[in-house]
Amino acid sequence: MNSVRYRGDRGARATPRRAEACRGRATLRAMRRSLVLVLAPLLASCGGNAPPPARSTEPTVVAQETAPAAPRNATISIVGTNDLHGHIRALPIFAGYLANLRAARARDQGAVLLLDGGDMFQGTLESNLEEGASVVRAYEVLGYDAVTIGNHEFDYGPIGPRATPRDAGDDPRGALRARIEQARFPFLSANLMQRESGARAELGVPSVLLERAGISIGVIGVTTEQTLTTTISTNVADLAMRGLADAITEEARALRARGAAMVVVTAHAGGKCERFDDPDDLSSCDPEEEIFEVARALPPGTVDAIVGGHTHQAVAHRVNGIPIIEAYSYGVAFGRVDLVIERASGRVIDVRVLPPQRLCRAEGASAEGDLAACAPGDYEGAAVVADARVADVIAPSLAQADTQRHDELGPTLSEAFVKQYGSESALGNLFVDLMLRARPDADAAIINGGGLRADLPAGPLRYGALYEAFPFDNRFAMVRMRASELAAMIAQNLARGGGHLSLGGVRAEARCVRGELVVSLTRDGRRVRDTEVLDVLASDFLVSGGDGAFAAIRERDPSALTIEDDPPIREAMADALRAMRGQTLASRAFFDPDAPRVRAPSARPVSCASR
Repeated sequence: MNSVRYRGDRGARATPRRAEACRGRATLRAMRRSLVLVLAPLLASCGGNAPPPARSTEPTVVAQETAPAAPRNATISIVGTNDLHGHIRALPIFAGYLANLRAARARDQGAVLLLDGGDMFQGTLESNLEEGASVVRAYEVLGYDAVTIGNHEFDYGPIGPRATPRDAGDDPRGALRARIEQARFPFLSANLMQRESGARAELGVPSVLLERAGISIGVIGVTTEQTLTTTISTNVADLAMRGLADAITEEARALRARGAAMVVVTAHAGGKCERFDDPDDLSSCDPEEEIFEVARALPPGTVDAIVGGHTHQAVAHRVNGIPIIEAYSYGVAFGRVDLVIERASGRVIDVRVLPPQRLCRAEGASAEGDLAACAPGDYEGAAVVADARVADVIAPSLAQADTQRHDELGPTLSEAFVKQYGSESALGNLFVDLMLRARPDADAAIINGGGLRADLPAGPLRYGALYEAFPFDNRFAMVRMRASELAAMIAQNLARGGGHLSLGGVRAEARCVRGELVVSLTRDGRRVRDTEVLDVLASDFLVSGGDGAFAAIRERDPSALTIEDDPPIREAMADALRAMRGQTLASRAFFDPDAPRVRAPSARPVSCASR
């Protein structure tokens, strides 16, 4: 009798369907043997050759191995990046982590969903020289599923060297539209609206419906409501921002109606947490951060996960039952949350929120350096190997940028000039002093903390370091204002917190007087009268609406503000530095903590309520 051997999944019992098929083949072989026995005597009586005795000549039949049935559940690993700001040198190593994770999900028939939380472009020579095109090319090789639009995506303005429109035909968002048209992945924007009509702004699409591992997944993109005050106002003057929670809720309902089993938000809005050992412990998080307020405003079941950005901080927590991930900035890390989906029902049955994964494990190493120095180690059971395809696609952009990056400007820094966003720093004070060197007719200069993007390292100062510390193509603006108006601006900045206004040309002292914060100014050691008129140097970003610093003056007298066409402030500062060749600059000469340029009764935000 012929034997039938089953070879299932690693020794597992055969399924009823397979067993039935094998029984059918055995029956067919039995019928063949019976037919031979019936025909044998008939053939012999006709003089024909009788067949050999009934004996099976068929080989042992082995059932062909078939692809295993899909598991009952699917794991979707959501990987989130944010605020890359053009740091594409980190991407080959990031691609190595992705490859390992994708291999793990392929083994268990799950999938990876790769999303970005915005601010992809502005920040480095290798990105800015091509207005973000190098980032899009790298993201295509990495296999991004969707990205959202960040506030700094508007910084490039029209296509070409101008950061703001000058001629009637200039599109204030021309460079951004070019990147959207270039990309083979969708740019998402559900809450950017046209100010006059109230219709959605035509920048990308509000959401996208994808299928991964047989699961229908809706992805929504939204942008911080701070956008209109955190980019050059002329590039967004005709836009309005819809509330994030309202936009997400509406779009999520539409996606569910189209069959989305899960809905994910990628948001250029973020939070801030310090510890990541327990995603349900929010004690180290700032509860007032924008993305937390959005999560609390969403009806239960609206979305299944959020990828955040904008704050350059980290989050790996659950708020209102929604897992939220954010991973610092500049490509140093990525966030990840795993959702386990029951295929039959489409329900999320398990959630695993992982701490931010830094690309480099070596202390102080940068993912923008070589792989050995970064020492990424293993991930998902395999060594992390930098992806040569990503390295190849970014190589021309890096080579073009490096020709400018290594140009020595002149002075040497005796130690690093470290950026500070919310407090006075040597870097901020150096920059306002350089602005005054470039425009010596001005009485004072200010620069906002958000304009300081990177430290200046110790050693010979090179153009690339200056560029990354101040990557924006802002132009000079001059404002004629009373000393009392400048003092009020400084008082407001001290009281509200946020980005610190660095001050050059004058010094300020703030005191609490009868419960009110009062600022007085001095110049060259003498008191500046409130009625004295000053020419104050600033950026076009600030005077045209950024941070709201000059709003009152703009309303009082628009003619008091003058904006230059060229050159960018950064290039004027570079020229000023070249004139300082051979000098050594010490950070304490620009900021002495014991004698700050802006003296206040307490750290920002300053409150006089109890004084």
